[in-house]
Amino acid sequence: MAVAIRLRREGTRNRAFYRIVVADSRARREGRFIEMIGTYDPHGKGVNYKVDIAKADDWISKGAQPSDTVRSLLKRARKDPAPVEEAPPKEEAAPAPKPVAAAKEESKKEPAAPAAEAKLEAAPEEAPAKEAASEEKTD
Repeated sequence: MAVAIRLRREGTRNRAFYRIVVADSRARREGRFIEMIGTYDPHGKGVNYKVDIAKADDWISKGAQPSDTVRSLLKRARKDPAPVEEAPPKEEAAPAPKPVAAAKEESKKEPAAPAAEAKLEAAPEEAPAKEAASEEKTD
């Protein structure tokens, strides 16, 4: 069986996207394949491919023949072994909303705390007043 490493076309019309696959050379372009080893987006800017070089080398050592495009992608991937995709600039976003369960727990805790503090503040004031009242009765 002749094995080829080639591109498998996916995507929509006028927006092609390719997967780099290992397939039987007699299979259709979008037909069955043995293993997917990467992707290629010709419309992408910057680094527009991702290839598992180790898997590609393994298949080539077993006799798989890469297509011309895949050969050039492998050459580019070997030249720059760790391609870094350009990340879009980070926008300062508002803090993420809290989960509903956490918000409910906090709402249950918050009202209880001020009420407890109010009781603590009121308790020391009442104690001297009671003592004063008890002292007046004894005189």
